[in-house]
Amino acid sequence: MNSLGPLIQPWRKHRLLITLMATIAFVLIVGQTASLSRKQAMDTLQTRSQADLSRYVLSLQQKLDRYNKLPSLLSTHSLLQDVLRKPGNAAARSAANVYLEYVSNTVEAADVYLMDSQGITAAASNWAEPRSFVGQNYSFRPYFQDAIEGRPGRYFALGTMSLRRGYYFSYPVSVRDEIIGVVVVKIDLNEIEDDWSDPAQHILVTDEDGVVFISTQEQWKFRTLKPLEPQDMQRIVDSLRYGDRELHALEIIERKRRQDGSQLITLIDGKRIDNAALDGISPNQYLLQSRMMPDSGLNVVILASTREVSKQVFNAVVLASFVYVALGLLVLFLLARERIKRERERFKQHRTAALEENESRIRAIIDNTQAGLITLDDKGRIESLNTTAERLFGYSEEHIRQEYFSILVCYRDRRVCWEHITASDETRESELFIEAYGCRKNGSNFPIELIIGQMQVGGVKRFIVTIHDITERKLYEQELQRARDELESRVESRTADLTCANEKLIEEVEQHRNTQNELIQTAKLAVLGQMSAGINHELNQPLTAIRAYADNARAFLNMGKTEVAASNLDEIGGLTERMAKIIHPLKEFSRKSSGQPETVCLQAVRDGAMSIMYGRLNKQGAEISWPPHLEKIYVMADMVRLEQVIVNLISNALQAMDEVEHKRIEIDVQQQSDTLTIRVRDFGPGIPADELGRVFEPFFTTKQAGQGLGLGLSISHRIIENLNGRLSVANHLEGGAIFIIELPLAQVAGIE
Repeated sequence: MNSLGPLIQPWRKHRLLITLMATIAFVLIVGQTASLSRKQAMDTLQTRSQADLSRYVLSLQQKLDRYNKLPSLLSTHSLLQDVLRKPGNAAARSAANVYLEYVSNTVEAADVYLMDSQGITAAASNWAEPRSFVGQNYSFRPYFQDAIEGRPGRYFALGTMSLRRGYYFSYPVSVRDEIIGVVVVKIDLNEIEDDWSDPAQHILVTDEDGVVFISTQEQWKFRTLKPLEPQDMQRIVDSLRYGDRELHALEIIERKRRQDGSQLITLIDGKRIDNAALDGISPNQYLLQSRMMPDSGLNVVILASTREVSKQVFNAVVLASFVYVALGLLVLFLLARERIKRERERFKQHRTAALEENESRIRAIIDNTQAGLITLDDKGRIESLNTTAERLFGYSEEHIRQEYFSILVCYRDRRVCWEHITASDETRESELFIEAYGCRKNGSNFPIELIIGQMQVGGVKRFIVTIHDITERKLYEQELQRARDELESRVESRTADLTCANEKLIEEVEQHRNTQNELIQTAKLAVLGQMSAGINHELNQPLTAIRAYADNARAFLNMGKTEVAASNLDEIGGLTERMAKIIHPLKEFSRKSSGQPETVCLQAVRDGAMSIMYGRLNKQGAEISWPPHLEKIYVMADMVRLEQVIVNLISNALQAMDEVEHKRIEIDVQQQSDTLTIRVRDFGPGIPADELGRVFEPFFTTKQAGQGLGLGLSISHRIIENLNGRLSVANHLEGGAIFIIELPLAQVAGIE
């Protein structure tokens, strides 16, 4: 198969030329095959028909030779001579009639009769029949004229009385060298036609003028092989050779002479009516061969049909075409097979390279991340570590593989980790997040933030452990605590020193005391800010909505609309409950959602998001457009999480349009088979091309300091992935950024 490789590229480059050459080769091969097979078939037909012609000539010659000498023998009989010498002797005439009848019956001749020198029949074998020749004058017959001149006569003609075809042998009757009469023997040649029966070929016997008088085809009798000259036609008519029959030529429309002397003729088979062939009769082609019979004036012609030749040529052409097409298809099959093999190999190489590249990229990301990543099997044994984890714990992956994870955790924290790993799937939380102490190879301990999550790899349960070294954070917290303690001590000392001061200094002391409280509060807020950094971003939006609802409720209470105010208070309660649900996912944005996807109506998502963003949208004068009929669209998602993502995307869009005078946000929904696509577009400056690939990375932000930590899009991306969806971003062609959410559609009965 590999030998066909070099043929594939030329085939692709010169496909049209190769196809044209193959077609020309096919035509040449078919034409050559047809020519050779036709020549071979024609030679075979010529040889076979030549042999048949010899057989037919021999049989006719034997038939004629049987009667050839009979007239000369009868001419010497004394009884016949007496009739001619004594024309008035009735007894001699009667005896001659009986004798000729006996001879005719004995030799199975058609008729035997005796004529005088004037051509009048003196005695005949049919003397007793109504059609008796006795008394008839046949001096106009050429066979009489030849015999009366002393020559043996041979002649074919229709009988004037019987109108039957007959071949005549004549011989002069001489007495003392004086010709006194003629004796004639007539034979019937009909039985010859009965013996000549072959559907593949036709036999003709013509006279010296080319008139067919014996034929295996009834419609060809008394036709000529070629048109007769007027003088020849008149001579035949005067001799009454064929009675009153019209002698028309056969409809030979084409003649081709071959090198061996035979002819190819195209003949219309059919009787002529008013000098025209019958309608609907198609011409046939024959191979014509002829041979003259010596001393008879007869010409035997054989017409062999070329239908068998055409059939053999057709079969040969079909066979050659089939073989050529089969070979061509075989070559195409082999070429296609080789091409498919090469495509498969190239695809395999590309796929392997892509997998290797992807694996290298993922490995590089894992190795370069600031978090330590460790994978465990379902028993809690270590399978792999990234570079960061190896650096944190001082172990190499080869030395610690298949060791239990507890070796990396301080003894007092092992129980919590082990209970999570060994718990059943029904009781185990999706993720475990704790602060613990890690144990290095050298035995030293260090504070870590540890997250244990569950994953499925090839249908097998696995655990992934994310570890952050929080040593610096702990040191910073300790520094803050020490600073606070020192500050409190100094304030207390300062306060004690100032207690005894002059009342003039009371106000200053009071100011110092206020300063002391502010410093304490600042230290506390610093600690709280460090701990709540992960949740500050996502809680900001519900808090804004709560403030808006509270202001509205106060306004409605002042107007006496208690029911509307109660509704706003209910919304505030719902938002507080929502904040409680958000806190846990926001703190651990890298792990999977614990909620299961359920049927969610987009109208409810819209109402929830707008309730949160209502105040902010009004404050900034932003316009937001939603598609209609959202109440008929359902997706498989988590209500709170999806609403959280939509709120985050709207909030980011508003921040992106800070410098835009007319703020506008377009939200579009499109259903495709089993997927729902939600597009959120702003009309801001868009995202720089070199930053499009980083917008979903944790802590990456293009906002100004104090506007966010860069966790919103990262958390949103993780939420959509956990909902079996996809979140992507692009710049719109007409300006602005567009965020695309793809989620599975939910099938709800009664909703189209």
